[in-house]
Amino acid sequence: MHEVRYLRPESLAEAVHLYRTTPGCRPLAGGTDLMVMLHAGTLQPQPLAVLDLWSLNELKGVRRTSDMLEVAAAEPYTGIIRSSDVQRHLPALAAAARTIGAAQIQNRGTLGGNLANASPAGDTLPVLLAYDAAVVTDRRTIPIDRFFTGYRKTALQSDELITAVRFPLGRQVAFRKVGTRAAQAISKVVMAVSRSPARVAIGSVAELPLRARRAEAALERGDIAGAVAAVAEDVRPIDDVRSTAAYRRAVTQNVLGELLDAFARG
Repeated sequence: MHEVRYLRPESLAEAVHLYRTTPGCRPLAGGTDLMVMLHAGTLQPQPLAVLDLWSLNELKGVRRTSDMLEVAAAEPYTGIIRSSDVQRHLPALAAAARTIGAAQIQNRGTLGGNLANASPAGDTLPVLLAYDAAVVTDRRTIPIDRFFTGYRKTALQSDELITAVRFPLGRQVAFRKVGTRAAQAISKVVMAVSRSPARVAIGSVAELPLRARRAEAALERGDIAGAVAAVAEDVRPIDDVRSTAAYRRAVTQNVLGELLDAFARG
């Protein structure tokens, strides 16, 4: 492992300054992804500096406003799961957080980290798309459907820090994850669905988390069978060690049908 410079700011303002002025700087929140990369020696460039954001109160908590719920970027999944506001207004987010690893990962992993890592299999990311969330940074607000730009790529500038995620209230969203095991598994297909407005958001079926636009258009017309058929054209699955493309496409259709049936039953 190469030598790593460790930076621990005392405020968000200091963190922003250090991130903009320190060569090779990488943000560290819970560290559940970054520590694996450090151990494997896969982080570039060199020299490398780690910016520890974990202790910043400005990046912790769940805050309610009149028409919005804001989850701070470094709030761990455990805090999200336990939040009464999340349980009441964003139950699909709590459900997704419960599927991420074991208790140790949930105690350290963060929503901001899941976003910045931008894995197509990130369990919370379809939920954010279904809720029409917005990513707040130190300088702007980015609608979630403009955030993911490619495989593990985002709209973030190289020196831009995620500070929070904002969710509008009043949205009913259903969530489902399909993995090899019932727990502690990387998703084969992960989906979040809203009926009004129509949102069908899926992970692990393309190079980035996506909204199934054809399926959404069918739902807007009230055509449930059409939505289930159309979603197979929206996804771009691949064969890999966890599953085949054909399996992912079939499961995507099955899960969407089940979630829409559940909505219809009320």
